Amino acid sequence: MKEQLEKIYSDASAEIEKSASINDLDEIKAKYLSRKGEFNEIKKNLKNLSDTDKRIVGSLANEITQKLEASIKSKYDEFYKKELDAKLLKERIDITLPGKFDRMGKAHPLTTTTNEIVSIFQSLGFSVVSNDKSPEVETEYYNFDALNVPKDHPARDMQDTFYVKHASNVILRSQTSGAQIHAMEGKNPPIRIIAPGRVYRNENVNARKNNFFHQIEGLYVDKDITFGDLKGVLNEFIRIYFGASRPTRFRNSFFPFTEPSAEVDVQCIMCEGKGCRTCSGTGWLEILGSGMVDPNVLRNVGIDPDIYSGFAFGMGVERLAMLKYAIDDIRLFFNNDERFLNQF
Repeated sequence: MKEQLEKIYSDASAEIEKSASINDLDEIKAKYLSRKGEFNEIKKNLKNLSDTDKRIVGSLANEITQKLEASIKSKYDEFYKKELDAKLLKERIDITLPGKFDRMGKAHPLTTTTNEIVSIFQSLGFSVVSNDKSPEVETEYYNFDALNVPKDHPARDMQDTFYVKHASNVILRSQTSGAQIHAMEGKNPPIRIIAPGRVYRNENVNARKNNFFHQIEGLYVDKDITFGDLKGVLNEFIRIYFGASRPTRFRNSFFPFTEPSAEVDVQCIMCEGKGCRTCSGTGWLEILGSGMVDPNVLRNVGIDPDIYSGFAFGMGVERLAMLKYAIDDIRLFFNNDERFLNQF
């Protein structure tokens, strides 16, 4: 039996040496080392040997088995390396070739600015109104009447407002303030919303004005809301948006839907208040309008102004983007000039 084992080892070793592929090794392993292989058949006959012969033959069989397994693994590794080298050589990448660049789209600077402003007010507890509460095609009632705008107000003139032909009292909204009315109708305070959207005005296009632009309206109605709450919210927004606390001032103004009303100015970002061309030498830049909700507006939506009060504000997205990024012409946002857009 010892001679049989040595012959099998010799034959198997010769076949391993002559093998030409991994498949050949698999066949050799099955022939000699599998459960039906030659070594296993010999091991089955060990029971017929004496105890002394069992130890000698069994030890030899295990030793030969280990040697053959090691030889097969070594040969396998050799074949695997050759196949891998051949594959890598065939699929080799020429790193000297120029790479392929697939241009990807990105958010427009106005979209980025809108998202940033919305995110800030959401962190302050405001909710964004749904599209059905802030339509771009609006009636005069929501755009003017319910907001306490008189019938003879200049804003109703054709020079300022786009009216829909063949549709009585239907317009392209000239402000996002109508979202206030939609948000308050049929709802009890507290109400704390912001409404971003597009607005349209029949104006001559120049570096400062466009007939199509974006606004964000804000509204907060609850019991015991004061002008101090308005100032606190807007000052915090300005601090976060511009990245640092900046001096602000609230100037008396007039809006039909707020009383009292105020324009909000921030210290000029360009000259730090010293006076420059951007701020016309004043040291201040106007950024938004605001005020306490007029009692008539609350009455128009069924909210008792003797119980509730609130504040509202509106800001132009283009203006805030222009101030933050030192842009001097609003038309750049709409010309689709890649030299401009690629800077953002």
